[in-house]
Amino acid sequence: MDDLAELLRVGLPDEALITDPDVMAAYSRDMAGFCAAGAPAAVVLPRTVEQVQHVMRTATALHVPVVPQGARTGLSGAANATDGCIVLSLVAMDRILEINTVDRIAVVEPGVINAVLSRAVAEQGLFYPPDPSSWETCTIGGNIGTASGGLCCVKYGVTAEYVLGLDVVLADGRLLTTGRRTAKGVAGYDLTRLFVGSEGSLGVVVRAVLALRPAPPRQLSLAAEFPSADAACEAVCAIMERGHAPSLLEIMDRTTLHAVNALARMGLPESTEALLLAAFDTPDPLADLAAVGEVCTEFGATRVVPSETFAESELLLQARRLSLTALEAVKSATMIDDVCVPRSKLGAMIGGTAAIAAKHGLTIGVCAHAGDGNTHPVVCFDSADEDESRRARESFDEIMALGLELGGTITGEHGVGVLKKDWLAREIGPVGMELQRSVKAAFDPLGILNPGKLF
Repeated sequence: MDDLAELLRVGLPDEALITDPDVMAAYSRDMAGFCAAGAPAAVVLPRTVEQVQHVMRTATALHVPVVPQGARTGLSGAANATDGCIVLSLVAMDRILEINTVDRIAVVEPGVINAVLSRAVAEQGLFYPPDPSSWETCTIGGNIGTASGGLCCVKYGVTAEYVLGLDVVLADGRLLTTGRRTAKGVAGYDLTRLFVGSEGSLGVVVRAVLALRPAPPRQLSLAAEFPSADAACEAVCAIMERGHAPSLLEIMDRTTLHAVNALARMGLPESTEALLLAAFDTPDPLADLAAVGEVCTEFGATRVVPSETFAESELLLQARRLSLTALEAVKSATMIDDVCVPRSKLGAMIGGTAAIAAKHGLTIGVCAHAGDGNTHPVVCFDSADEDESRRARESFDEIMALGLELGGTITGEHGVGVLKKDWLAREIGPVGMELQRSVKAAFDPLGILNPGKLF
């Protein structure tokens, strides 16, 4: 690997290349458990497109695998290093290149932090909707790689709906430009959508053209306490069926409420079995909240508490954003599932998960983007206990199987990575797998881009 380091140095500044094993270890994995990670031969932090191209040309010449990375906040192992690879961390390419208020677009590099972009466009009266729970630390490039979602997806959709165009460095170092800056465009195959969610397996995103929206009014929220998850899910179905358009509709189960209170002392109602959070960013959010509150009461809510101020509303949303962090503190390890089911099957998914938890004697908290059926069951376990670890893995697989049985998908926003690649084949079938591999081979004939991920 001395030849690799020397060839990389030819086209890189000294500070962009890391070969110290102790430093490289920090770049070896994302936040997923049960996912193997190898030892990289080099870590590169480029600042220019030309430097990325140099890395890919070098990797192609030597047939060295390359693992693109963002902030490593992912939950599927998609950013995990493989032995002898080049880890290509894009975090230093962090410039917002343009915010155009007429065309309502932003042009950004992949290392831009989601929250930084959101605040920058807000200063111009615009809005970038995708807001993963890790929005304060995750990067736009990582969001694109995993096709991430967020709390406001129920109204505004996911990352894929806001990526208009991309600049991508291919495996051999060529630069490909896809998509457009215009509001509409249907020229040729939609290669832009193909790269969104590809987890760095087809190319390295170095620039993105993102659609923006006018900034909506500030949202107000309510919390509704339910005596059962089924009742809360019935209320969710009724809210959507009756034409309401919340900007957020989330569920937290009792286990999750306990965990958030233990972590942050937020005073959430631990006696309830399910807490439903709804928010509106409409011109008259109080009227919308009142209407949804009536629906919640109709379907058995024991208490409905609308926020009266924006500060109260933000406190409720902060509680939801802390859910995964709080559940991670319950035991030494967690497996975070990401199963999305039809909205009408949400109650069956949450109830089935509870039955799986009881069967295996485990703590499994569930928080969910209820408005779009995307559940996040979090399996909490002691990683030092071999039997408990085995039961955790079995429960994780049973939860994914349940999701497929209910007509859902194994991942709504976290991606496949290493964690779920065996399940991808079950979901899309042999013909789907054959075509997916053909697409991969067309873009990456040597198989050097993020090998071992997806399939």
